[in-house]
Amino acid sequence: MTVLDILKERGFVEQTTHDNELDEFLKMGNVTCYIGFDPTASSLHVGSLVPIMSLAHMQRQGHRPIALVGGGTGLVGDPSGKTEMRKMLTVEDVENNVLGIKRQLSRFIAFNDRKALLLNNAQWLTTLEYIPFLRDIGRH
Repeated sequence: MTVLDILKERGFVEQTTHDNELDEFLKMGNVTCYIGFDPTASSLHVGSLVPIMSLAHMQRQGHRPIALVGGGTGLVGDPSGKTEMRKMLTVEDVENNVLGIKRQLSRFIAFNDRKALLLNNAQWLTTLEYIPFLRDIGRH
């Protein structure tokens, strides 16, 4: 039974494209998969549960999940189609939120021995000085 079978059996997958090819690909060996999380709050919301459990099922079947936390992009206000900008968070707020998210994810995903990765895009975006550009100019 592949992880695709498990995800279908548990109701995670309604339909796919190229079902047979996807199933064969998953049988070939370990696959790396990722999901991104927005650290604008100290806790994940219920809408994150299905993606988290998908990563957990992938890991249980020998695949390598990556949880990508947007610590850099979380510093940028995001109107998300709204009429008002999202409140700009401080670096400390985002760092605390990232730690809270890591604690929550660690309940479902094993990050030890590089079986899974928790990456924070602040690690590379802040060194590029990209965040000030996005905060000051990108919002226009």
